[in-house]
Amino acid sequence: MEKMVVVIFDDISQAKDGMLAIRELDREGAISVHDASLVKKKSDGTAELLKTEEAPPAGMVGGTAVGILVGLLGGPVGVFVGASSGVLLGGFYDLYRSGVSAEFLDDVSSNLTPGKYAVVADISEEYVTPLDNKMTSLGGQIMRTAKRYVEVDQIKGDIAALDSEINQLSDEMHKARMEDKAKLQAKIDKLKEKREKKIGYVKQRTEQIEKERDAKVQGLKEKATKAHGERKAVIEARVTQIRKQYQETLTKLRKLQAERLEKSADKLKEKAKQLRGQGDQPS
Repeated sequence: MEKMVVVIFDDISQAKDGMLAIRELDREGAISVHDASLVKKKSDGTAELLKTEEAPPAGMVGGTAVGILVGLLGGPVGVFVGASSGVLLGGFYDLYRSGVSAEFLDDVSSNLTPGKYAVVADISEEYVTPLDNKMTSLGGQIMRTAKRYVEVDQIKGDIAALDSEINQLSDEMHKARMEDKAKLQAKIDKLKEKREKKIGYVKQRTEQIEKERDAKVQGLKEKATKAHGERKAVIEARVTQIRKQYQETLTKLRKLQAERLEKSADKLKEKAKQLRGQGDQPS
């Protein structure tokens, strides 16, 4: 199962040992590391990305989720205070793209206090014990969550909400006084612009997710070629799981794009019908 993991340490020496350990577990096949970063929480609440001299695990792809999560953890102090209660002040889509919930972000933020360090990783694992035992022995506080793929549902909801608002304003404009029509039309135009940006974002995210999936699968395949027996079977099972999870998300995105194209086509047909009706009217 794909998971986002944050392991918090009190000092840099522990954190570096933690990064070495997570890479060793990757080499052993106990887990597969898709991406990992080492960060320090500074006194002003921002996160500093630290360089490591060690080579990354074979096939590590540098996925986007870790970078986004590090950015969220290193944002302005308090930007996500109250996130678990739904009072997000910004970064909605970054939260969805990171693959974690608001509750998980709150938990990590409250524990990753200034002066502490953390290993942030996107991994696949079947059993929690290998990573837990290793990180605990090094003095790390481990926090993990299964990756969430809810971004598409949120985008779809946002577009539907914009559609509803546009329709409501359009109905109001038909009944409005002449002097109010221009103001209402301006609001409709702004909403349509927002909607088009979100629809464009769907296409962009589809391409990004396809690249992320392909990179992870390729990284795992490279590891599988060097593995044997049970370890090889485990890695191949992880490939299957990742393909399945990403395919579900991509199917939703493509369906949403198809629905938007269908709606656009219906609108064009309706407009053409209205124009034909106007042309048939007697002069």
